[in-house]
Amino acid sequence: MRIGVDIGGTFTDLCALDETGIVAVGKVLTTHDEPARAVEEGLAALLPDLGAVDQVVHGTTLVTNALIERTGSRTALLATAGFRDVLEMRREHRYELYDLHLELPAPLVPRHLRFDVPERILADGSVHIGLDEEFVARLGRELADRGIEAVAVCFLHAFTNPAHERRTAEILAEVAPSLRVALSSEVVPEIREFERASTTVANVYVQDLTERYLRDLEQRLHRLGITRAPHIMLSNGGLATVDTAARYPIRILESGPAGGALAAATLGPADLLAFDMGGTTAKLCLIAGGAPLVTHEFEVDRKYRLLPGSGLPVRVPVTDMIEIGVGGGSIARIDALGLLTVGPDSAGSEPGPVCYGRGGAEPTVTDADLVLGYLDPGYFLGGEMRLDAEAARSVIRDRIAGPLGVSVEEAAWGIHTSVNEDMANAARVHAVERGHDPAKLPMYTFGGAGPVHGVGVARALGAPSVVAPPAAGVLSAAGFLTAPLAFDFVRSARAAVPDLAWEQVDALFAEMEAEGAALLAKSGVDEVAHRRIAEMRYAGQGYEIRVPVHDGEWPGTLIDEFTRTYRALYRRTGPEVGVEVLNWRVVSSGPKPAVTLRLTAASSGQARKGTRQAYFPSAGGFVDTAVFDRYRLAAGTRVDGPAIVEERESTVVVPPGAHCVVRTDGALEVTV
Repeated sequence: MRIGVDIGGTFTDLCALDETGIVAVGKVLTTHDEPARAVEEGLAALLPDLGAVDQVVHGTTLVTNALIERTGSRTALLATAGFRDVLEMRREHRYELYDLHLELPAPLVPRHLRFDVPERILADGSVHIGLDEEFVARLGRELADRGIEAVAVCFLHAFTNPAHERRTAEILAEVAPSLRVALSSEVVPEIREFERASTTVANVYVQDLTERYLRDLEQRLHRLGITRAPHIMLSNGGLATVDTAARYPIRILESGPAGGALAAATLGPADLLAFDMGGTTAKLCLIAGGAPLVTHEFEVDRKYRLLPGSGLPVRVPVTDMIEIGVGGGSIARIDALGLLTVGPDSAGSEPGPVCYGRGGAEPTVTDADLVLGYLDPGYFLGGEMRLDAEAARSVIRDRIAGPLGVSVEEAAWGIHTSVNEDMANAARVHAVERGHDPAKLPMYTFGGAGPVHGVGVARALGAPSVVAPPAAGVLSAAGFLTAPLAFDFVRSARAAVPDLAWEQVDALFAEMEAEGAALLAKSGVDEVAHRRIAEMRYAGQGYEIRVPVHDGEWPGTLIDEFTRTYRALYRRTGPEVGVEVLNWRVVSSGPKPAVTLRLTAASSGQARKGTRQAYFPSAGGFVDTAVFDRYRLAAGTRVDGPAIVEERESTVVVPPGAHCVVRTDGALEVTV
């Protein structure tokens, strides 16, 4: 028995698997003041006997929330003399050129806690100015006396020669052992000063909070009878131990969304779109070649949700996805121009949408879906949480329909379709920028709100079909259980391809592979596979692309692989200039677990639960709509729209003109 647990902004999802498939799912409201409490309560309700559980895999939004809400440790930055302001200078890039009120997230470390340390290492790794050890010792004692809890050390060119950073850590451990210290040469040993500093600071800023949470989680699991330590989902789709996650908490920044993408890749064809819509945000990920795409360019706390450069950069491997602030709890309002807008702010779980009856006062997407008849007020979370449909109608009437001069149903439909169009527009750009046509890809939809909006998003994209996988409402939690233990490593060594010495490159790869094997061995993994990657570009370009490195690929075939990858992304090749490598990467992973993501056989009884009025403008408004129990739909069953298929954690809406078929694995495939 293995259990996946995903803490989201509104709900905490749980999914239990054994060798036959999915045996139990659960969804409870997230307890933001004490996130592990919701996990404990959800697990206690999920299964009667937790002593038989072999593994718990956990993903959380704790790190993201801490960075956005600025609830981490009091942190200082030690930088090479003359470079302490790199966090604030950034790249001097205006992400919105003509915006006179441009906003940028404030640095995690204020200027009075950023210090110039006398030392200097040159780009080739040679020492130009030795480290002033007396200065470091004096500063360390003062920081500890002033109540500073964490220190990030980011010296110039430390990715080439980390000696000064390591000696600084030794001195701080001697004079101020209470300080948490993070070194850029360990957290992100690669070129680009601003991104390296930003990532190192973010890592140590949330380290204490993350470690305390993970230890609390371990204790709660032990109280429930689960003796084995949990594994933690990484943002790139791998797993790590609690110790590794506590040391590198920045690696679990986007752990939750990665699970859904992994599950979709396991269930679907080689190429597809994975659409995840929960209570707070909606995410879309492109699956290509049977695996989610991974990027190392990520930002948190963006001031403008779709504009790169408006957030705090974090240079770690994350599942490549587009995320926008529209979920079931996203708030709808009329803006200053008299137009309907939805999100990015969310009612979350506290107080939640108005229909939850927990004090919410603003109309949300869930309120609109309830008014449209897509949700059953008596069967939300399987009947454990009753929704107040009249309260939802009232708040939409007062806040949206009245000011716009339309009916409540038209206002609710406007909220529903606005979300669909926002997601489709973002998804279209995301897919095209990665060389894919979204109109040719099936869309797998999951999350509590995803199946409700899936067909609407697919129609706006022109996608041919929508698949709601088994346990769609908690699929991210299920996806955690498909991931192997894995970690990745990087070394910067810039050089033109013709000038590369394979012996030196091979030594770099061997060093990283040895680190990977040692790290995974601590988790009991003996069978380790390594994947080699080069980050390459045309000489003179500002950014690079990831190119797989195969055995014996040197040097001409490496350039050929670069050309193929470049053409696949941009449909053309670059200018007749040289090609260079900036970074070398290794992804070390253990065996992928054998997992069956399928629902058990349909239970006996009548699948059709009855009918209710649901709103479809193409059919003239409210129409009688058949309602089905997903757990009683046998494989091969066809359901013609308009129809609604309900399960405990999500609802699939099949509009007029579409139909769905139950696949053998329990998934519902809707032909648009």
